[in-house]
Amino acid sequence: MLDIKFIRENPDLIQAGARRKHIEFDVKALLEIDEIRRRLMTEIEELRAKQNRASDNVAAITDASEKETALRDLKELKEALSKKGYEFKKVDAEFERLMLDVPNIPDPSVPDGESDRDNVEVRAWGVPAAFDVEPKNHVALMEALDLADLERGTKVAGFRGYFLKNEAASLSLALWQFTFDMFRDAGYTPVLAPALVREANLVGSGHFPQAREDVYKTQDELYLSATAEIAMMGMYADEILREDELPKKFLAFSPCFRREAGAAGKDTKGIYRLHEFFKIEQLIVSVADHQDSVRLHEELTANAEKVLQSLKLPYRVVINCGGDIGRAHVKTYDIEVWIPSERRYRESHSASYYHDFQTRRLNTRYRGTDGKIRFCYSLNNTAIATPRILIALLENYQQADGSVVVPDVLQKCTGFSRIEPRRRE
Repeated sequence: MLDIKFIRENPDLIQAGARRKHIEFDVKALLEIDEIRRRLMTEIEELRAKQNRASDNVAAITDASEKETALRDLKELKEALSKKGYEFKKVDAEFERLMLDVPNIPDPSVPDGESDRDNVEVRAWGVPAAFDVEPKNHVALMEALDLADLERGTKVAGFRGYFLKNEAASLSLALWQFTFDMFRDAGYTPVLAPALVREANLVGSGHFPQAREDVYKTQDELYLSATAEIAMMGMYADEILREDELPKKFLAFSPCFRREAGAAGKDTKGIYRLHEFFKIEQLIVSVADHQDSVRLHEELTANAEKVLQSLKLPYRVVINCGGDIGRAHVKTYDIEVWIPSERRYRESHSASYYHDFQTRRLNTRYRGTDGKIRFCYSLNNTAIATPRILIALLENYQQADGSVVVPDVLQKCTGFSRIEPRRRE
């Protein structure tokens, strides 16, 4: 959410930002509702003042006839105030709806474009391996190595359901432990975050109201979170922190759930796009300073790159174009790992900063050293997401004999260095 004062003063900037994100938004309609809302607030305040004065006058009147007239006038004032209040309630609801629809303004460095096809490569690391034979895809590898049961997973959990088995389960555990170990001395607080969240957290983090169809809801009016970011952003809602506490840096693990409502027909085979997965998320709450956000954004991205470099997985970093960043985002980098069977890079991490878009909704503030209270800024990025990263691991480390080598940094946690083909029971 943006500051309404800022929107009033910069309507052209807001409208231009919406166009760059290819989001339909009418800033003029918002400002018209805002004007009506402010007028009604003034009228209500004036009516309330008149009502208070009339009430005081009635108490002082001794003449019965005069008092009856005054009471009738007071009743009319109350009715007028009630009518204005009802009118204000409707206008205020529309104002809040439009305010939650205002997109954040993309940074000038964000390239123009409509979709991920228009994202711009910033840098690449590693050289994709050359294979003597056509590399197998991750589904074929997992079937041959008995690492997953997708058919029975679908039987149990429905479309996109899965079981991870044997070394794939061990690899997942190893990846989580490896990632937490890597961040141990980096100043990030490790957290196991809730997967069940209240609606206010989804609204506050910017996922609602637009993405309701992609979120699972329970009968207890709770929601299954799509990322630990949602719970972590709610952690300091309605609180005032101290400037010397910031930045607060977290490394948060949680199960994640997405309906993938807009992904019909996409990645229907395998473990790339799932309804249930696990993710370790980096999240930072910082001071209200743009340059600090830029610095921290680069730090989050470098952290994720370090994870992939340690795993020796080729990847590239792209800056997302205006049409491929979310409504809440100021700027986003995607990190994409090389998938040999597809001969292309695919997203594994997404690093974003938001300024005070999320914290303003959540009322997360800090008191500066000058005594002033300001809204915090927020940033986040994936540290590792499983089982998706197993696709790149299995495909990039596959061998001609059908086995898969385990990256050196994971062998201590897994207890094995290679996954050999086996006969399934």
